[in-house]
Amino acid sequence: MPRFALAREAEPCRSAKAGLPTKSAVRAGSRPAVLQAHSGYAMTSHAMTEDETGVVAELTIFLDRPGATINRNLYGHFIEHLGRCIYDGLWVGEASEIPNERGIRSDVVRALRQLEVPVLRWPGGCFADQYCWRDGIGPRPDRPRTLNTHWGGVVETNQFGTHEFMDLCEQIDAEPYVTGNLGSGTVREMVQWVEYMTSDVDTTMVEMRRANGRNHPFKLPYFGVGNENWGCGGRMRADYYADQLRRYSSFVRNYGGNRVCRVACGPNSVDYEWTETVMSRAGSDLDALSLHYYTVPGTDWNHKGAATGFSESEWIATLAKALVMDELLTRHGEILDRFDPDRRVSLIVDEWGTWYDVEPGTHPGFLYQQNSLRDALVAAITLGFFHQHSARVSMANLAQMVNVLQAVILTEGDRMVLTPTYHVLEMYKCHRGATLVPVELPSPNYTFGSVQIPMLYATASRSAQGRLYVSLVNVHPHKAARIVAPRLRGPVSGRLLTGASMDVHNDFDHPEAISPIALSQVDLGSPDSSLLLPAKSVLVLEAD
Repeated sequence: MPRFALAREAEPCRSAKAGLPTKSAVRAGSRPAVLQAHSGYAMTSHAMTEDETGVVAELTIFLDRPGATINRNLYGHFIEHLGRCIYDGLWVGEASEIPNERGIRSDVVRALRQLEVPVLRWPGGCFADQYCWRDGIGPRPDRPRTLNTHWGGVVETNQFGTHEFMDLCEQIDAEPYVTGNLGSGTVREMVQWVEYMTSDVDTTMVEMRRANGRNHPFKLPYFGVGNENWGCGGRMRADYYADQLRRYSSFVRNYGGNRVCRVACGPNSVDYEWTETVMSRAGSDLDALSLHYYTVPGTDWNHKGAATGFSESEWIATLAKALVMDELLTRHGEILDRFDPDRRVSLIVDEWGTWYDVEPGTHPGFLYQQNSLRDALVAAITLGFFHQHSARVSMANLAQMVNVLQAVILTEGDRMVLTPTYHVLEMYKCHRGATLVPVELPSPNYTFGSVQIPMLYATASRSAQGRLYVSLVNVHPHKAARIVAPRLRGPVSGRLLTGASMDVHNDFDHPEAISPIALSQVDLGSPDSSLLLPAKSVLVLEAD
């Protein structure tokens, strides 16, 4: 059989030309150790055979059953005043020797523009519910120095505030998503912040904004009415938060031509009662409901496991935890469907990603971790789930953009590296704004110890120009798979992300240890054609 092979002298490819996102054809069930397929998906062993590569599976693409549009905002990001995410990672100040534009690092901006970040959430996170927006405006030498009680007890200089954030969004061409302080702030503070940012009437707030250098109003499409108010945002009960939401959100108003989507604090992972309560008591007072879920390998929050140097049992445990996202989107979506059958309220996963123990020798409150091929596979599978639920899910924000948790960029002084997660997001960006195309990929199970998960995942979409994009993921760390795709006509091009080890990663001494590889064009039109999906890999294909 002809194989879809690596180009012999291929260079790492960062262009979006052949990239696309991965859609999960086999959805994970609710049991944490052994995850089965939902009845709506095929995972039939008789459709597969063994050969020298491991398994053979047939990918069915249903071109005649178009689905929802994949919202570009599913590829959003999140930054918080946490560790070195903003300071050092994004903001170095105008006097820095590191090249910058009005204090924002130029190398990071270039990388983010290549990623085409659609929306950026700020200032938190837990930090948002202790943040007073007035501390971050006006001449920087005059701004107060405050205490960041959530993240390391360090001094917050407030050098990066509203204007700096909006400048960053404009530099990377991302829409701003601002989270308001419902936990420790007042309704008046929230009202005035929205007015300061978006009004064009000659009020004191607007005069203050103009005096601080911004004549015209900022565009603010999204505003979060609190963050994690069940936890760090006030430890509220769901019914109490729902009442506060009704109060606060009634004052988040539209000024001039600006229209704000009011995003309510949603549940912590599997807290379905929170979703039920908020929707029943305050469903008419919100436009979107947030959801937070982090992929943590172990069950002990104080010992999550290392980002590199992990065992195969940690590898499969992490991937199994990532599959829970599908169940969360399904069950929270079902609750929203009961209260909002017309789907006026969207679901926003505004914090997601892997979370491990911090790197040895780093500040425990800064949440700095390395990023490996394992994280890239988690990202690919998760994006596939977002695609599958795109009729309800309108945005997702990876936590966090730089130097914190599942970062796409790491910095150290004037050096910068792109992580495997960065590469997956860049490969998948062709799916944004495309139409979901249903797929079916029968998959064998990958088993290690007591954990069993599907081995193969796929997602597909068709662009407005008629191009077909198919993304495939193989989570087995040792076994390749041969994919037969009768509906995938050539010529087909693509890119592959894989590596020699499960924890292959980029660091400042080896910034190109893992990056996408361009694949040679091949015609898959003949009946005996197939493509090889290596172990622990993500493959993105583009075809007519």
